[in-house]
Amino acid sequence: MGNVLAGDGEKKAKEFEPIMERCYENHFKQNELEDMSLADLYRLVCETVEEINKKLGNTQLRVPKVSTLRHAYETHHQGKGKSLTKEEFQRILQEVIVDTGFTGVGAKDILFYLFGVPATALFIKQRVAPRAIRDDIFIPGITSATVFLLAKFNKI
Repeated sequence: MGNVLAGDGEKKAKEFEPIMERCYENHFKQNELEDMSLADLYRLVCETVEEINKKLGNTQLRVPKVSTLRHAYETHHQGKGKSLTKEEFQRILQEVIVDTGFTGVGAKDILFYLFGVPATALFIKQRVAPRAIRDDIFIPGITSATVFLLAKFNKI
């Protein structure tokens, strides 16, 4: 299973802890269950993933497969017949997020900007002033400026 968050998964998971705690507490305030079924856990995970997606903006987390969730649940839920603890829920959710990874509009935006902006700028430069700046200097300069702006606006 590929780890899309390679090297950065633990740092990202720490950012999501407040959201995970809030979703856990909201769910258990509404539902005082002795034993959480896998369907209840799946619903709670999907609601939490939705909240994390709202926080991230363009980048989306994939909804986990049932088999992935079942494996994480069986691995981390120690007290069979007991209520799921906050720590167990966080460990399950961290494993599921790291395993399923990211998808969505964010990656498409980056590719569009990284290739589209320099190509458009080159086209405009060739029409307006073709000899003003050499292409071997202009293209890397525009690409670097695009990357800088994407980083400045937190797109990458």
